[in-house]
Amino acid sequence: MKIDIRSLVMTLTAPLLALVFAVLVTSIILFAAGDPVWTVWSTIFSEPRPRNIVNIINSSSVLYLSALAAAVGFRMGLFNIGVDGQYRLAAFVAAYVAGQAWLPGALNVLLAVVTAMLVGAMWAGIAGILRVTRGVSEVISTIMLNAIATALVAYLLRQVAMPGSNNITTTPIPESSRVPGIPLVPDAHNEVYGFVLLALLAGFFYWALLNRTRFGFDLRATGMSESAAVASGINVKRMVVYSMLISGAIAGLVGMPLLFGDSYSYGVTFQPGLGFAGIAVALLGRNHPIGIAIGALLFAFLNEQSNALQLQAGVSDEIVKIIQGVIVLSVVIAYEVVRRANNAAEQRKVAQQLAQARADAAEEVV
Repeated sequence: MKIDIRSLVMTLTAPLLALVFAVLVTSIILFAAGDPVWTVWSTIFSEPRPRNIVNIINSSSVLYLSALAAAVGFRMGLFNIGVDGQYRLAAFVAAYVAGQAWLPGALNVLLAVVTAMLVGAMWAGIAGILRVTRGVSEVISTIMLNAIATALVAYLLRQVAMPGSNNITTTPIPESSRVPGIPLVPDAHNEVYGFVLLALLAGFFYWALLNRTRFGFDLRATGMSESAAVASGINVKRMVVYSMLISGAIAGLVGMPLLFGDSYSYGVTFQPGLGFAGIAVALLGRNHPIGIAIGALLFAFLNEQSNALQLQAGVSDEIVKIIQGVIVLSVVIAYEVVRRANNAAEQRKVAQQLAQARADAAEEVV
């Protein structure tokens, strides 16, 4: 197989240019605000300590699952903004089920994980059904479902919370059902979530589903052109529902590393906002499993390194959100520029080949 070096170099250049542009824009903002630009960047890009490396890996695994859930919808041409509500509701139900310890040890973990996937799929499936039966945009329905899920979880949490406790949480998961960490990083006092392996498995499933199955082909074909998919005999309505179910099932896994590796219960302090961060990571990774992994690591790195900004640079860690936002926008623009440049190069190449073929034909006639 012949590799187009020029096209490969341009594709790899796009994210690098986006990162450089994001640093430039953020530096201008910092300078305009009177903040120490060099101190901010030296703090963010300093070498992380072992415990920080563990935190980056743990955070990226959660972001990776969230991005995969969003990416399934993107490949289908759907915009599932409801990942946040889906993972919250799924994590709450899974925490309640695991806390009841109806099954022993690993079986209890398996039951909770399957329950989380079913709940996430069910909640996302509502938006899919509304889309195919009533023509309701999944953007509107998932935004509304996010609000409903937040209110529903708050209500149910009050009903099942342990009495006499200042912290409103579900019943803690028993010791026998907690997933042990992995001592992956030397000299770190904390451990990598055991459910990092779940994120890797989900990434392989996503890749295999899209690239090694008929369903994945139909999904990608429908996402590229719905009219062409209908003409080829694909049941688009069924694909919409199935895609939302799969997206929701993966969204249900987002809270599992945190639940079984850190908090061991669901409470009011359970980490919010993971669904919206996953959308940004999916866009950054171009919906490719490896690209999403790199994007998740980048976002996790920026989040972790921003913790020291307030102390060392006197700057709010919210500046990282600006960096992340500019990176996503820059990547979208950079890839579009690269796409147009590649198309122009291909057109010039074809024009040169046609001109050469005509010249050769003219010489033969003479």
